[in-house]
Amino acid sequence: MKKLIIANLFLAGLTSINAQKSIPLYKGKAPGTENWTQKEAQQFNELFKTEVVFNVTQPSILVFEADKSKANGTVVVVAPGGGFQSLSINREGIDMAKKLAENGITAVVLKYRLLETKSNDPAKEMMENIKDRPAFDKRTAPIKVMAGEDIKTAISYVRTHAKELNINPEKLGVIGFSAGASVILESVLHSKDTSTLPNFAASIYGGPSQEILDTEIPKSPLPLFICAASDDQLKLAPKSILLYTKWHDAKQPVELHIYEKGGHGFGMAKQDSPVDNWSNVYLDWLRFHKFL
Repeated sequence: MKKLIIANLFLAGLTSINAQKSIPLYKGKAPGTENWTQKEAQQFNELFKTEVVFNVTQPSILVFEADKSKANGTVVVVAPGGGFQSLSINREGIDMAKKLAENGITAVVLKYRLLETKSNDPAKEMMENIKDRPAFDKRTAPIKVMAGEDIKTAISYVRTHAKELNINPEKLGVIGFSAGASVILESVLHSKDTSTLPNFAASIYGGPSQEILDTEIPKSPLPLFICAASDDQLKLAPKSILLYTKWHDAKQPVELHIYEKGGHGFGMAKQDSPVDNWSNVYLDWLRFHKFL
């Protein structure tokens, strides 16, 4: 009987962590993309070795409620990466959300708008597209603006429904991976009022554009956690250092971790190296700032 009770409690814990709700961010079609006809899809991608979502036209959020025995009111919006062509939905989204929920933080995974994938292989299509980087950047420029609107809409939704979600609207953070790091910085640097401005942020192997690096940082305290690997295949570690310098020079709270090995896109994957511990270091940082 005792074993049965323990097993039931364990399953109940899993159920609470996996109690996922999908919520559309807009009523009807998203503004600016009303004529998009591509259909959202998900698959295991051989090139990235993980699940990806692509052809997102109707932005939405996946809500993972905090473990009720540990919930402290903090909420984090998670923006997966994928070069604005796809979303690494597990490694940089759901797996991160589950870890946060297990530690008392409600997590919200954002599925933001993406470039259209015309084939059935978004990773391969993206690798072809970036061979002409200027053309690719021109195509993604309007998508970045749309994705920025999507995360600000998500933040607004979470704060508006704070009581329903059992969170504190003044303990709202954002974390973005790769392209998702650019998305979260849109909310940090281009929010016109405090309703869409997060209280803390994290950039994981992001590659902020020069425009982002030149944008003025908000005056109110906004702690930033930055993490990357020296052997990043896209050579983005130096940009993480530039982002750190920007926050440091503005006398804003900032912490930087550059791992020797890890590559690009490590997310919540395991490589049997020190980079595997980055998410625990992030939790320590949250604890230091009293968000955990």
